[in-house]
Amino acid sequence: MKTLYTLIILLNVACAFAQNNPSANVPHSQGKTAKKDMVANKDSVAQKDTSKNKEPRYCYLAANTNVFVNSKGNFAKRFSPSFEFGRTYGIFDIGIAAGKLNTISLGSDTTNFMEFRPTINIFSKGRFSEALCLGAGYVFNADQGLMTEICNSINFNISEIWTVSVLQGYYYFDGTNSSRGTQYMGLNVTYNFLKKHGVNIKRKKAAILSD
Repeated sequence: MKTLYTLIILLNVACAFAQNNPSANVPHSQGKTAKKDMVANKDSVAQKDTSKNKEPRYCYLAANTNVFVNSKGNFAKRFSPSFEFGRTYGIFDIGIAAGKLNTISLGSDTTNFMEFRPTINIFSKGRFSEALCLGAGYVFNADQGLMTEICNSINFNISEIWTVSVLQGYYYFDGTNSSRGTQYMGLNVTYNFLKKHGVNIKRKKAAILSD
């Protein structure tokens, strides 16, 4: 009798478990298929959402041709060329620039500089965008060696690869005994390192063509 009661209890527990586990009512092969479908659907949804929210990321190289507008002297003294290499993370750029504050030498006070330039895109509409840059750098062997920059730019995306920008900004120079500030206007040409059939160039194109 004890054995019979034990079997009855075990059967009741097995039945209860089967009722509470829907996969137990499905054939083994169908259960595997259903589980695979659930995993596939879950993965596809996650991948779709992740891809949708990702922004383009790529490296770029820019040539800056700035001209100081409140300085005395000829074009060689006003002209400030530089190159910037960096990486774009959606609306945010991180770059390192190197250049000269003018194209002539003035004694022992050099004009060569290097600068850290983070830039954020504050507005975009189709091929046009506006950006704000806050930079900081150093002028090598200069009396006013510490350099800071604030500028804004209007950018036009000719294509996914090429961008032309007009800049307006200020440089501030600080030294032990003196400091000064100067204003500039400039033209910037940027080349974006994007693979021809990569996902980033597709996202860049979608951002350019969006209204």
